[in-house]
Amino acid sequence: MFDFLISTFTVAGIYALMALGLNLQAGYAGLLNFGHIAFAGVGAYATAITVQAGGSPWLGAAGGVLVAMGLGWCIARLGRQLGSDYWGIATLAVAEILRTVATNEDWLTGGANGISAIPSLFSAWGRPWGALAFLALVLTLVGLSAWLFRRLANGRFGRALRLTREEPQLAICMGYDLRSLKARAIMVGAAVTALAGSLYAHYMSFAGPDYMVASETFLLWTMLMIGGMGNTAGVLAGVLLVQGAYALVPFAKDYFQFSSDLAGALRLGLIGAILLACLLWRSDGLIPEKLRKMP
Repeated sequence: MFDFLISTFTVAGIYALMALGLNLQAGYAGLLNFGHIAFAGVGAYATAITVQAGGSPWLGAAGGVLVAMGLGWCIARLGRQLGSDYWGIATLAVAEILRTVATNEDWLTGGANGISAIPSLFSAWGRPWGALAFLALVLTLVGLSAWLFRRLANGRFGRALRLTREEPQLAICMGYDLRSLKARAIMVGAAVTALAGSLYAHYMSFAGPDYMVASETFLLWTMLMIGGMGNTAGVLAGVLLVQGAYALVPFAKDYFQFSSDLAGALRLGLIGAILLACLLWRSDGLIPEKLRKMP
């Protein structure tokens, strides 16, 4: 039970980092990024390739962050001639292209089998101290990221992003460069998400193309919509609720003794029911964004 709780909170913390990165783009800037999970895949593969080549895990994480930020800049450039809805479809296409490349380039990514035997960051500490140290690292990064995004949201940059989301023409009249603001939001979100992908690779001892499937991005969107887009506390609440629902299903499976296939369907159905309930009765999320109103 103790190991299960450590595992649950560790995975929740990693997903929280990804969700916080998406929230900066979708919640504050209003960007429909449907390929966000590609940044996590980049971080995971950068770490796996670096470690496989004999490099430091920290070098792999830093490389993943830089590559993800470069990818984010390129994705932001796609939006210059596209509407928001078409841009969202384009981001999904970019993520699928990267997943296809990762699946077929055996010499670099290991192909469909991925890259395995990635060492844990604290494997030398033994059980359970290595797992506790990794959890502490993840939670520390979540806390720092939440604090950083909260500061950004309450600062000039966050107010500018909200203005471009609500009144883009007014933002232009006030002298804001919308393309630059959106590009910076995507790049910062990509950096945090790539870091989460790197941690996930170490935790699972594996990096593969399954990390970049579209359903993972939509899971992050579900967490944001349940918790409250544009609110850091809401995002964390959404992550905990969704991961808590995921963790309860195995207990229900053992108690009611139903099959694994039914357990998977129940997990999806439970998350869908929670999302539907929030959309019907709390359309802005459990902890909605608080906007300043003019007196």
